[in-house]
Amino acid sequence: MIVTKDMIIGDILRQDIELAPILMNSGLHCLGCPSAQAETLEEAGYVHGLDVDLLVDKLNDYLAAKVM
Repeated sequence: MIVTKDMIIGDILRQDIELAPILMNSGLHCLGCPSAQAETLEEAGYVHGLDVDLLVDKLNDYLAAKVM
């Protein structure tokens, strides 16, 4: 799996729940709220003032290390 900023947060978590701490540590604390089920990573990042490209890199770095 590769995370992109146009992915829905709920879909990302359904693929790998272990990504939740990275999202939460980045400032996305309402992963269980209804918005997370329909909001893209980019939309949530904009609302929370996050650097989405950096967050996507962190998520994908985690996933790449997990595969090895």
